[in-house]
Amino acid sequence: MNWITNYVRPRINSIFSRREVPENLWSKCDECGTMLFHRELKDNLNVCTSCGHHMAITPRDRFKALFDGGIFTEVDVPEPLADPLQFRDQKKYPDRMKAALKQTGEKEAMLVAAGEIGRTPIVAAAQDFSFMGGSMGMYVGNAIIAAAQEAVKLKRPLVLFSAAGGARMQEGILSLMQMPRTTVAVQMLKEANLPYIVVLTHPTTGGVTASYAMLGDVQIAEPNALICFAGPRVIEQTIREKLPEGFQRAEYLLDHGMLDRVTPRTELRDELITIVRMLLGLGPVIKGDLPAPSATESSDAPPSA
Repeated sequence: MNWITNYVRPRINSIFSRREVPENLWSKCDECGTMLFHRELKDNLNVCTSCGHHMAITPRDRFKALFDGGIFTEVDVPEPLADPLQFRDQKKYPDRMKAALKQTGEKEAMLVAAGEIGRTPIVAAAQDFSFMGGSMGMYVGNAIIAAAQEAVKLKRPLVLFSAAGGARMQEGILSLMQMPRTTVAVQMLKEANLPYIVVLTHPTTGGVTASYAMLGDVQIAEPNALICFAGPRVIEQTIREKLPEGFQRAEYLLDHGMLDRVTPRTELRDELITIVRMLLGLGPVIKGDLPAPSATESSDAPPSA
């Protein structure tokens, strides 16, 4: 028996041919600590199957779940100046942008798309909090204007998913100018008599809530989303008082008349279809692939036994 051939060589081969096990197969819920298998979590739209906690989801994954068959067309957004203020803190602004691009795979903090939900054409825009905190810079302003213009051109409703930490400090006053710009974009929709629906996700804060995020014809929020201008910690330090339990969370705002609905992410698509068709004066969505029978066909049909 040749121990080199029969033992050492197979042992070496098994070591070098051993498959690497991916480290991202499991995710831990931030709320309850449950370990969730990545496929199960993705199928449930990044909502914990144990406690219902809503984790972050990218705009692209959100659109794949929102639009019929996951099919949508991206809307072009004009590119702003790359670094108008030559801003630098610990890093140069362009370096931060490159890092965010590498991390997310997206070129900016908002994605605009057109497609159908329940066979109802819409335009949708969604912010990506993982891209520099979803901060509102000139690109985000351009994206909302492009979404509104596309909606007016195609005569479609606009559905916007907000998620932001506020304005982008690297663009200074130019980022704050997006507040009136986006307000004008929303006004374009109202003048065209087109619905504007906002879905506020966690977190939606700062100048975003002082402009386009709170101007919807219908205001919906995901459960337990933080929605505010100034955060609870800042308010507590200012007024030196303890805030109520759940202050500035979606359910608190619903109870105090700031929102119309709080809807879990897994039910959001059906709710948006219903609301959009209602605002457009359309009938309920038809389930399945066959068209609904006409009134004459229904009257001519023989009575059932």
